[in-house]
Amino acid sequence: MPSRGSDGGREGAVARLIVLDSRDELTTDHARLVAEALGVSLRTVWNWVAVARREGRLSARTPDRATVTPDLRARLAVWGGNVAAVHRELVAEAAAAGDPGSVPSLRALQRAVRLDLSAGERAGLKGGEAARRRFDVYGKRPPTHRNACWEGDHKRIPVRVDVEGTAVCPWVTWFIDVATKVIVGVAVTPHQPARDAVLAALRTGISRTEPYGPFGGLPRMVRVDRGKEFLCRTVERALGAFAVPVHDLPAYKPYRKGTVEALNDAVEEMFLVSLPGYTRRARPAGAHRPDQVEDLLTFAEFVEELLGWVRWWNTEHRPSGLEAGLTPLAAWEADATLVEDVDEERLAFFALEDDGRIRKISTSGVRWRRRFYIAPWMVGHVGTKVRLRYLPHFDGRIEVFSTEGWGRHLGTAHLAEAATLEERRVLSAVREKKARELKADLKAAEKLRRTRYAATTTPGAPRPRRTVTGQQARAEIAEARATDLAARALPDLIPPRDPPAGWARPRPVPAAKPQPGPAPAPAPAAAGDGADTEPGSGSKVRFLGLGVVG
Repeated sequence: MPSRGSDGGREGAVARLIVLDSRDELTTDHARLVAEALGVSLRTVWNWVAVARREGRLSARTPDRATVTPDLRARLAVWGGNVAAVHRELVAEAAAAGDPGSVPSLRALQRAVRLDLSAGERAGLKGGEAARRRFDVYGKRPPTHRNACWEGDHKRIPVRVDVEGTAVCPWVTWFIDVATKVIVGVAVTPHQPARDAVLAALRTGISRTEPYGPFGGLPRMVRVDRGKEFLCRTVERALGAFAVPVHDLPAYKPYRKGTVEALNDAVEEMFLVSLPGYTRRARPAGAHRPDQVEDLLTFAEFVEELLGWVRWWNTEHRPSGLEAGLTPLAAWEADATLVEDVDEERLAFFALEDDGRIRKISTSGVRWRRRFYIAPWMVGHVGTKVRLRYLPHFDGRIEVFSTEGWGRHLGTAHLAEAATLEERRVLSAVREKKARELKADLKAAEKLRRTRYAATTTPGAPRPRRTVTGQQARAEIAEARATDLAARALPDLIPPRDPPAGWARPRPVPAAKPQPGPAPAPAPAAAGDGADTEPGSGSKVRFLGLGVVG
C-alpha cells in the first residue's frame, strides 16, 4: 500500500521547492502553484517547506503502529482469520511471561490486519482458496476463430431421473467452441462418466452429419482440466491419430477454462432449475422430501429435454460473449475459417479400443471376455482369424476386423445371450438386498466395537454409558472363540508324531537322594545327546526336541 506521506504528490512537490530554495529562487508564486495543483492552502505548502528545512523530511510523518508479522499470519491461519481469538492468545502468553504491556490493543491489531492484508488474503484465511479467488482479477484470452480451441468438462446434473425404477442424478460430458460459444458435442451417462463418455462427446463434436451438424470438424486443440477420463491413454490416442493436442490445465483452477465453466452455470440457472426432481430447489422449512420416482422424468425423456436445450442454445440464445448480439449459429456461419472434416468411414470406429489379441470365429461365434458374440455375416467364416475392437466400458456390441493388412472391417457382432430387462431388474434387486444386509451387519459390528462415553462437565476419566458385567464379557468372549476358526484349531487336537530315529533324545536324570552337606557337582552331559541339565533341577530336563520320550 502507498505510504501516507506520498498521498497527493507532496513528496515530489516539496523536493522541487527545496531545490529552488537551495538556489535562492523560491518565491511565493512557486508555492502558490503547488498549493493550487495539490488542492491545499498556501500556508500548508510553506509549512511543508519549513519541515523539510528543519528535519529534512519531504513527506508526512508515519505514525508507529502494529504490523502483521509472519508469526501473526500463522496464528491468523490457525484461527481462521479471527483477530479477536489471536489477540486473546497473545494476551494469555504475555501474561504468562509477565509482560502484559507488550501486546497491542485489539483495535490496533484489527487495524494492522486491515492495512497490511488485502481483502483477498483476509477472505482466504477465513474461507480458503475458493474464497480468496473471488477477489482476484482475471484477464480474457484474445479472440480466436472457430475450432481454434475446444473446452471440455463433466457436470453432475442436480436433477433426479428414473433409470429402471431407481432415482439417480446423471452426468453430462460436453465440449464447447471457445470462439463461437457453440456446444459441439454432448454425451449423457446415468452415473459418473468414464473415458467412453469423453470419446462419445468428441465423436459427436467432430462429425458434421445429421443430427450433429453443421457444427464440428477437427479442433486445433482441446483444453481440459486434469480429469483422469480426459487424460487417459485412449483419449490421447484417439485425438493423436488426428494430430490434435490435449492441453491439461492445472487442477482446481476453473478460471483457466472459463467458457465451459460458464456453460455449466448457465445450464443450471436457465434449464435444470425448472425440471421435476431438481435437488437444489428452495423448500419450506421441515418439508424436505424428495420427489417420488413415479413423478420424475425417465432417463430417455431427460436426455431429449437436454438435447433440446442444447439446440436452443446453439440456434436462438445470444450469449453475452459474442459481438453484436449474435447467436452461436450466426457466429459460426459468419466465421470464414476453413473447417477440417473427417471421413465418416474413419470416424465410424473413432475411440474404439483393441486388446491386440487374435481370435478365431467358431461355430458359437467369437469369444471375448468368456462370452460369445454372433452376427449373421459370420455364416461361412468359421475358422477365420479376426481382431476385435470395442467401445470402453460397453460390452453389448463389438466390431470385428480381419487380420490381413491394416484390418478390414468385417462387421458388428452382438452378445449371444443378453439378459432381458426383467431379468436385469431382478438381478439388481438381489444385489441391492445383499448390499443392504452387508451394510446392516457392518453397522451392527461398528456399534459393538465403539464404546460410547457419557458427557462430562469437569476434567476426569471418561465414563462408559453402558456398564458390562464380568459374566456378560466372559460369555461374549467364549461365544466369539467358539465361532473363530483360528481359535478352534488347537494344537492338541492332532497328537505330535514320534521324532525320527536319528534325532538326539534327552535322557532322564534319576532323582538324587538328599544328603547332608554340600550338593555334589552335576555330571556333564554326553556329547551329542542334545540334553542340557541345570544344577539342582533333579529330574527336570530342558531339551530342544519336539517331545519327551520316556
